[in-house]
Amino acid sequence: MDILIIKLIASLISGFLIGVDRQIKHKPLGLKTSMVICIASCLITIVSIEAVAKYATEHTPNMDPMRLAAQIVSGVGFLGAGVILRRSNDVISGLTTAAMIWAASGLGIAIGAGFFIEATFAVILILIAINIIPSLFTAVGPSSLSQKDIHTRIVISPEGQMSTIIDALQVKGKTLREKRKKQLTVRDVQIKDLSNGNQQMDITLSIPKAMYITDIYYLIKDIDYVQTVDVEKR
Repeated sequence: MDILIIKLIASLISGFLIGVDRQIKHKPLGLKTSMVICIASCLITIVSIEAVAKYATEHTPNMDPMRLAAQIVSGVGFLGAGVILRRSNDVISGLTTAAMIWAASGLGIAIGAGFFIEATFAVILILIAINIIPSLFTAVGPSSLSQKDIHTRIVISPEGQMSTIIDALQVKGKTLREKRKKQLTVRDVQIKDLSNGNQQMDITLSIPKAMYITDIYYLIKDIDYVQTVDVEKR
């Protein structure tokens, strides 16, 4: 089989592996997008390299075989920017997916340039970096690595005490096991007066990853003078 066809097939497989990981996690970068990025990057790299051999003459000896491929890295940036989102609570999401888009283009360039072993090793390392290593750190690392951040918006009546809510949410675990399963930590608090006399509290809270958001909802809902509760995972 022609080496150029092998390169394109290899880039399809690499994009497929990246896309499967994102698809399983229900991220914006799916199978089709990652495969197209990787194949197109590989094709552009092939064209860039082969064009030198085909069109270079004695009058143009300094043609750069990677000039066209170099534009892929910057050109694919608009795709990455499209998946980075800023939500209403100032939470930034999609950075890992944007990085995976950039990585998929890099894999296509590597395969198009003929670095099969390096590209294969890179795919393995990327998948390990985003799946296995974080899980290991969550299991054996500091308790803060086994937590997730959530955003809560609480409306309380004028009779309520904001300090009571903060104290109720500051649940501390004494042992490492308790910290991983029960500890709640208030990260940030924003307070706002509403026109009807109520107060609004926007609280960023770190909770164990195994804890359900509904547990936090009912914990806050049971506090006296709480009118409404909104809980959103970051």
